[in-house]
Amino acid sequence: MSTNTDTDTHTATIYKSKAGEDELRRRYLEALDNWPVPAERIRVPTREGETFVLVSGPPDAPPVVLLHGSGANATMWQGDAAAWSRHFRTYAVDVIGEPGLSAPSRPPLASDAYARWLDEVLDELGVPAASFVATSLGGWLALDYATRRPGRVTRLALLCPGGLGKQRMGLLFKSLLLRPFGRWGIRRTVRSATGLDAPGAGPVLDQVALTFTQFKPRREQLPRFSDDALRGLGVPVLLIAGTDDAFFDSAETARRVRENVPDATVRLLPGVGHAIFGQTETVSEFLRG
Repeated sequence: MSTNTDTDTHTATIYKSKAGEDELRRRYLEALDNWPVPAERIRVPTREGETFVLVSGPPDAPPVVLLHGSGANATMWQGDAAAWSRHFRTYAVDVIGEPGLSAPSRPPLASDAYARWLDEVLDELGVPAASFVATSLGGWLALDYATRRPGRVTRLALLCPGGLGKQRMGLLFKSLLLRPFGRWGIRRTVRSATGLDAPGAGPVLDQVALTFTQFKPRREQLPRFSDDALRGLGVPVLLIAGTDDAFFDSAETARRVRENVPDATVRLLPGVGHAIFGQTETVSEFLRG
């Protein structure tokens, strides 16, 4: 178990109130209780504080690490877990500094701190190398790790990853302007940001809106990967992005991957925003090779 004595102080910096933190924590634990397959809940000590990992699937199956995006946690993979855990040992990691059960630590993105953190997580889990499935901020983390630790990443499935196409910050400032309008303003911004306009998207919109009324997201630009770094990727890469992504320039993301990644499959989804759903089987086929 972690003995990080700064947790309470650091937590206050990523949540807007203790009551808000408690509400998000309560909802998260309820969601974990509804996880669709048997899962182990593991807490890994690291230099950045404790890291929570939800583990599913046969112990002897090929390992797959799941990294969520900003403002999210391991429950974002709830719709994929049943399918993927039939063939793989999945490790859904709560990224540090995000509204999950991991430590609130946010070391500098432009450093090797996150690679060292993932080293410790994988070492503690007994995973020498794994495939990664990651989205948005998690996609940036997976790419960063693959460029720094090529021997520990076997495949990369990236959904709307950061660090490739131009990052658009306009929605962040728009959300600040709409904040005085409360939940309505945040919900409107979330709809614009994610592209969640489908008739069944209401509950997801409400949960994301609640999160961002109580949680302080990262505001810094994600460091961009150089063409040389991308050319050095020696593993198969699957890129899935939406043409209407409001956060990242998907056309530039796709172009850079096509031009620089030696073994890449690129899928641009017409009319899809930053929130990408319905790719469970496509990712599963890629992971099975």
